[in-house]
Amino acid sequence: MDLRPVAAGMLLAAAFAMPAEARIICTIVADAASNEVILEQGDCKTRFTPASTFKVPLAVMGYDSGFLENAEEPVLPFMKDYPDWGGENWRQPTTPKRWLEYSVVWYSQRITEFLGFEQLRDYAEAFGYGNADMTGDPGKDNGLERAWIASSLKISPREQVEFLKKLVNHELPVSAEAMDSAMEIVEGRDIADGWRAQGKTGMAYSRKADGTLNYGRPWGWYVGWASREDRTVVFARLMQDEKKQEPRISLRARDGILA
Repeated sequence: MDLRPVAAGMLLAAAFAMPAEARIICTIVADAASNEVILEQGDCKTRFTPASTFKVPLAVMGYDSGFLENAEEPVLPFMKDYPDWGGENWRQPTTPKRWLEYSVVWYSQRITEFLGFEQLRDYAEAFGYGNADMTGDPGKDNGLERAWIASSLKISPREQVEFLKKLVNHELPVSAEAMDSAMEIVEGRDIADGWRAQGKTGMAYSRKADGTLNYGRPWGWYVGWASREDRTVVFARLMQDEKKQEPRISLRARDGILA
């Protein structure tokens, strides 16, 4: 089945349904078994912060390094000095599966802390993950805490798709078990016509000229893959709000591309 006419029609419908206060920066869909790009619309070359979509490669790193054991281990307790802006769901003992489900930042930080700067950077470079810059905010030495959150690490939608192709095809320079375990904990859902999609949202705020966060103009990602029988496609959608609105933009990016 040629997905291109279907994808183009869905994208057109989604564009008409999109609020005027939001814009789709890029939508890209590619066949995982070839270099065929099924759909590419918008600016898919420019790099942006990956935000919580970085949890997908970080899960691979976590399993490959031995820090993550399976979907339920290790269980890490919440500590009072950990980030908790995600609300009560972040203030709970957290497993690898729960980490991805609720996008728990402090759990990511325990993995990056375990890996250390050099190993984290080396993994990112080996994965071809964007600019692989894990230094963090200039002069703050906070790369292990937030390099992926509106900071030094940047990746384009095209590069997201290239990374995902390597992941689903077991072509990353890590064990097959690490890739399988990481993919197992990525949230999945059944969508139309027998397809099943798995993916990760991500949201981060842009910065004003003075470096402070612009809470009215967040970016929202949804990246992942969808499979039916022997066919797999990989995809990325990136959006940006022009004003603060609900539901949060990453959820709208997810729901829009899966609609």
